[in-house]
Amino acid sequence: MEIGVPGVVSAGVVRDWSRHALAALSVARTQIDALNVFPVPDGDTGTNLYFTVESATSSVEECCAGGQASAAEAARALATGALLGARGNSGVILSQIIRGAGEVLADASGQALDGTVVQRLLARGADLAYQAVEHPVEGTILTVIRAAAESAEEAVKAGTRDGRAVLEAALQGARGALERTPAMLEALRRAGVVDAGGQGLVVVLDALASAVSGVPRPDVELSAPDADVVSTRDTDYAGPAYEVMYLLDADDAQVPRLRAVLDSLGDSLVVVGGDGLWNVHVHVDDAGAAVEAALAVGRPHRIRISHLATSAAPGPSGRALVAVSHGPGVAALLEDAGVTVIPAQARMRPATSEFLGAMERAHARELVLLPSDRDSLAVAELAAEEVRSTGVRVAVIPTRSIVQTLAAVAVHDSDIRFDDDVVAMTRAAGATRYAAVTVASRAVLTTVGPCREGDVLGLVDGDIAVIGSDALSVTQEMLGGMLAIGGELVTLLFGSEADDALREQLVVWLERQHPLIEVVTHDAGQPLWPVIVGVE
Repeated sequence: MEIGVPGVVSAGVVRDWSRHALAALSVARTQIDALNVFPVPDGDTGTNLYFTVESATSSVEECCAGGQASAAEAARALATGALLGARGNSGVILSQIIRGAGEVLADASGQALDGTVVQRLLARGADLAYQAVEHPVEGTILTVIRAAAESAEEAVKAGTRDGRAVLEAALQGARGALERTPAMLEALRRAGVVDAGGQGLVVVLDALASAVSGVPRPDVELSAPDADVVSTRDTDYAGPAYEVMYLLDADDAQVPRLRAVLDSLGDSLVVVGGDGLWNVHVHVDDAGAAVEAALAVGRPHRIRISHLATSAAPGPSGRALVAVSHGPGVAALLEDAGVTVIPAQARMRPATSEFLGAMERAHARELVLLPSDRDSLAVAELAAEEVRSTGVRVAVIPTRSIVQTLAAVAVHDSDIRFDDDVVAMTRAAGATRYAAVTVASRAVLTTVGPCREGDVLGLVDGDIAVIGSDALSVTQEMLGGMLAIGGELVTLLFGSEADDALREQLVVWLERQHPLIEVVTHDAGQPLWPVIVGVE
């Protein structure tokens, strides 16, 4: 896979676009949410766009993980991920823009990323976006992508051949169209804002410019609502009561029939996909009828029904814990304790959608999230923020290791006040020092000296502390240092690569060297880490 070839359509360009877009939307998400007044003033457009791009990015990362992906493979992964993870009206439309861009990038794999390619990918994205919407409305993300495509076409016709220059022209066109959206939609004019979906698209196109040029760009200057106007804007919503979304396995020939039925039931209808897999979005009063229409033509799945009206359905009740697990053995332990589990995959953090799905399954009025590693913390916080907006109390305990999560779960008490329970779990997690053993995948200079590929590394509290030749001696050295400053309980989680000799010898060594220490062992089965250690 060519990662850093400038001016060439490569898997690296596709990957970089998705990464830049995700990072930029994570920064801009809240401000884009604040602009959201059309078609429903529910303040979630930025979040929905983030989730859509997050799914696309995860798909590309998985495709490129082996290091041999072609641009065509990466582009198809980008489009598929966006389709599967699309959320909300603007998110579904964005998935089609990404799909169109992906088709052109796949066809141009290995070719120069010149102005013609940029013009074609924007034009294809605009075409698919308009085709997806049953009743297109100007002054939205549709207007912005069409303006970008038309500006790119004008630049190419004027003789511009450089892809970066054409993309800059497209961005100027998109920004100009975005600023004109309040003149096209009365809801935007009254609120004093530009279209939220259009603003999000500008962020995504700016990320594409970063990927094409290979140079990070300044953060996009976001439009901000006029405080005086927003404070008096009318946010009453009189449309359909429910937003219904689902993925649908259906023969392509059946989709026009579905469109007709859903169009008669409500509005904001967007149907995207093809080749037997579709993503459907509609606003209706009869959510059941919208699902039944899907059952008549195929198999709907990942059904999501949200209230758009101010009168909400009865809320959840009780308190629940949601935790990321590492290894099937730990997952079983957590589930036995009543915890809703998010299984972690090797070298991949869970997506925000996985946290949201787990919280939905828990269906509790009070939720405690336990991310179990540093990388998952920000994702847990984002998911918590969205669920809090529905009135559910959510606390995130920043557990940085699965052993800290186990320590927190051990002291959980659903009968005490929520705040007291969170404090107790946070203290238990914080009082647990953690360590782990893994094998170096490449040579690198560490803070404790150089290591070679195949060396055994011991990490204490996330930092490399020991380099050795075998897991037993490295774990013993780490534990010796950790227990030198105190400890009453040692938890050992053995991974899928730990053999019986390591398990037995380590326990015997602990009993001899530290006879007063209580030792608890579990066959956790986590990959990559033969031993994970907790000291309390």
